[in-house]
Amino acid sequence: MNSSILKKIELPIEGMICAACAARIEKNLNNLAGVQAVVNFANEKAHVNYDESQIKTDALISAIEKSGFHIAPQSVQLQLHKMTCAACAGHIENALNRLPGVTATVNVATETARVNFIPGLVRVDNLIDAVIDAGYDASEISESSHTEEKARRLAAYQAELRLFWISSALTLPLVLQMGAMFSGHDMDMLPRWLQWLLATPVQFWIGRRFYIGGWHSLRSGGANMDVLVALGTSMAYFFSAIVTALTLDQHVYFEASAAIIILVLLGKLMEARAKGKTSEAIEALIRLQPKTARIERNGQILEVSASSLQVNNIFIVRPGENLPVDGVVMEGASSINESMLTGESLPVSKQVGAKVFAATLNQQGLLKCRATSVGEHTQLAAIIHLVEAAQGTKAPIQRLADTISGIFVPIVVAISVLTLGINWWLTSDFVSALINAVAVLVIACPCALGLATPTAIMVGTGRGAQVGVLVKNAAALENAEKIQTIIVDKTGTLTEGRPEVTDIVPIASINTQDFLQIAASLEQGSEHPLARAILDRAQKMQLPLQSIDNFSAITGSGITARMNGVQHLLGSPKFLKQQGIIVDEKQIATLQAEGKTVIGVASTADNDSRILGYLAIADRLRDTSLRAIERLQSMGIEVVMLTGDNALTAAAIAKRTGIMQYRAEVLPQDKAAEVMKLKADGKFTAMVGDGINDAPALAAADVSFAIGAGSDVAIEAADITLIRNDLMSVVDAISLSRATLRKIRQNLFFAFVYNMLGIPLAAIGLLNPVIAGAAMAMSSVSVVSNSLLLKRWKANH
Repeated sequence: MNSSILKKIELPIEGMICAACAARIEKNLNNLAGVQAVVNFANEKAHVNYDESQIKTDALISAIEKSGFHIAPQSVQLQLHKMTCAACAGHIENALNRLPGVTATVNVATETARVNFIPGLVRVDNLIDAVIDAGYDASEISESSHTEEKARRLAAYQAELRLFWISSALTLPLVLQMGAMFSGHDMDMLPRWLQWLLATPVQFWIGRRFYIGGWHSLRSGGANMDVLVALGTSMAYFFSAIVTALTLDQHVYFEASAAIIILVLLGKLMEARAKGKTSEAIEALIRLQPKTARIERNGQILEVSASSLQVNNIFIVRPGENLPVDGVVMEGASSINESMLTGESLPVSKQVGAKVFAATLNQQGLLKCRATSVGEHTQLAAIIHLVEAAQGTKAPIQRLADTISGIFVPIVVAISVLTLGINWWLTSDFVSALINAVAVLVIACPCALGLATPTAIMVGTGRGAQVGVLVKNAAALENAEKIQTIIVDKTGTLTEGRPEVTDIVPIASINTQDFLQIAASLEQGSEHPLARAILDRAQKMQLPLQSIDNFSAITGSGITARMNGVQHLLGSPKFLKQQGIIVDEKQIATLQAEGKTVIGVASTADNDSRILGYLAIADRLRDTSLRAIERLQSMGIEVVMLTGDNALTAAAIAKRTGIMQYRAEVLPQDKAAEVMKLKADGKFTAMVGDGINDAPALAAADVSFAIGAGSDVAIEAADITLIRNDLMSVVDAISLSRATLRKIRQNLFFAFVYNMLGIPLAAIGLLNPVIAGAAMAMSSVSVVSNSLLLKRWKANH
């Protein structure tokens, strides 16, 4: 191999645990033709030289993955510039996706690109170069760039507005003449040379963006709205210029070319203003975080930048101030308004040890807190990141619009050429045929199609964040509308997740305290909610715990352990019966019929197995669970409850909540299988859960909801995260999904019908080019404005 022609790359590898791993990867890479590789275990990187003529980068990545390791892709968000319509988004996507190991999605509404790439194969500057080569511009979005981008957009808007007023002043005399012509006055109130003089700067100074944008688009192998506007206005302008220069006896259309340009410019200004409002929810969240904080240092209170706070710093929050970071209350008591994060308007009482969150409002007392999460690690930052990520994704419903946008311009140009040829042939009137062809070009609008879905997704996800509903991606928001069956886990979802011991029923000679002491001693160290309930009750009764040994747990059933030389068992009645213990079925049935979970305790000594007693534990239903289930059922959604309780307890809870279907005695590891069984019936299924045990079931469902107070594992596995511990949030999420999809369908219907009606009417001469230009300018504004109506959507709580 000639090393001078080898390409060099550096690939970061995840999963190596020893030098043998590095050796295995190195061997597999070097077995490939044209590859020289060295894998460094210390920095977890593979340094690869390879011959591009013999092997592709995909083969290198495949070899690493076959070795049992992987290259974790990185993601970056790019701010795009010089985009003018939906077709531009397609061109940029294609340019980025042609790079090795790159997957990119462009959001035409926010003018951003979310790019996943393999580090080592591609760098961020390569991504930006690809966008520039396609005829556009890009910059990486960072934490500080939000403000910079907002300032840049405001400056660009003001510059565009100035150009609009200049072009309006130049075009106004031409439009007034056109109005006079329609009133029956002389066609040439203005000398033609003056009309030419007024129209030229509008065409080539104000309108140069269309020529530049169209050229870049054509150069990159596509065509966008700029091509249509440039072609249409140029046809009208150059025809009029030739007529004027040669003093021909024909009408001139300088007013049409100039008016079309200012109308398109007006439409873009209105569109930019409306699009800016779609991201107001995110901007409002960003604005909530205070710029400064008060910290305690060496006994003094200092005011510092909030961004300088570090974990474990002590900060002070006065009444009426927003918290700068997440933390824990060290001193003081107060009520805090958390509505900006949860959507819940009632203030939350905070005492010593309570968690507090950045951007929430301290209403009453002075609080001294210790910082636990700062900067990008606060809950507010997590919400902003999640919403921005969701807004950067595409809903499946958008695919058809994207496909049509990609071929839209060439089709319209072909229709325009046919319009010119057929009209000229049928009427022998070239001027009339030309004007109809111009009208076809300027009325066609791919922008309305491109904006139909992303603008509604942006408003919908932003509105969701305001009420505590965080959507992972656009597909999840779309899929939530399709839900036919929703599966709810009982503990922590229907109930509060804080079980309490309600009945202590010792048997024979043992007293209540001794019996509870045995049960609590057996459960010590366990984090299971039922175990915590028993331990809490023992603590309240101030019962000391005894030491145990030979501890063994059977997941979802019970435990065995030796205490004071005697083997004990604790668990469900079914578990005790399996161990040969005789239980009081009548006593158990009575407690279970009240919706309580029954746990039995038994001992086995000298071949004498006997029951010691029973504990009944109940978890109070959430106040809103009954109302949420009624609302879900009224929306045509079947509710199914999963619980580890026995059939009697499950039936009692189902009856109280109005749930018709339930699955009892479901072990944690079997929840996913139950979800798959329900999916097998052909119904679109959702799962609601809150714990680690729910993660596999959440992943198995078509749509998954995680209660926000649940574990990070469940939240990561879920499509939609609900910040409030309230089943009504599920109702809100589905209601929001339906409202968003309704807006998307309205937008797509309008965009399709507009083009399907407008283009034929223009082709047969029923639309003046100026009217066509005005219609085109307003079409995308109408779509964005319709999406903004989603802001009126109200949560159910």
